[in-house]
Amino acid sequence: MKVWSIAFNTFRENLRDKLLYNLLIFALLMIGSSLILMRLTLGEFHRLILDIGLGSINFFGVLIAIFIGIGLVSKEIEKKTIYTIISKPVARFQFLLGKYLGLSVTLLINTAIMTAGLLAVLYLQEVPVHGVLFKALGMIMVEFMVITAVALLFSTFSSATLSAIFTLAVYVIGHLTPDLKAFGQKMDGLSQTVLEGMYYVLPNLERFNLKGHVTHQLDVPVSDLLIITAYGITYTAFLLLLASVIFQRRDFR
Repeated sequence: MKVWSIAFNTFRENLRDKLLYNLLIFALLMIGSSLILMRLTLGEFHRLILDIGLGSINFFGVLIAIFIGIGLVSKEIEKKTIYTIISKPVARFQFLLGKYLGLSVTLLINTAIMTAGLLAVLYLQEVPVHGVLFKALGMIMVEFMVITAVALLFSTFSSATLSAIFTLAVYVIGHLTPDLKAFGQKMDGLSQTVLEGMYYVLPNLERFNLKGHVTHQLDVPVSDLLIITAYGITYTAFLLLLASVIFQRRDFR
């Protein structure tokens, strides 16, 4: 009950954040701009709309996850409200979990709004909608869950600026992990060990990228989706556990 109360309050606070609406508007404008860009292309405009639409949903959703996620804890510390919270009969892990769930719900609603915008564009242009589109959107949401947990983890022990930098770095490297492993195999000694270590420790975010399957109409087996989802949930749970341990040991006095 305490967790959901914190989650609901976090959700309400997020609704008051101007950054959230700015990013959402920009995302919808990007999706709508595909109609203009479509006129500049010769053929394959269906793929262009899908590519821009899914790319916009992913990009702006990640920005929301990062720049609002890093403030979940740091804002409470800056406003000194963290002292009031920890003085109440609320465990610190419940506080973090509530914050995380509140932002996750915010991301879910924003993703639904952006998806509605994309579907409207597809309908107006008579672009056929295949089931793999919704599978890709589901995987994008799982990626948001992981990125939000990463941002929350860094915010428990670092400043907002550094948390944003670290989370962005994890996002970029997370989409390059297959190349990271391949590059590491060509190295030797310490360099190979470091690169392979990064491959296994950092989240492989490229697993959640199904945009290519959508544009080329390639279906993804349900079994593969379940494995990818289980990977995302497991990694998220690990990050939240680590964040709870760090936050529990932090001294605010």
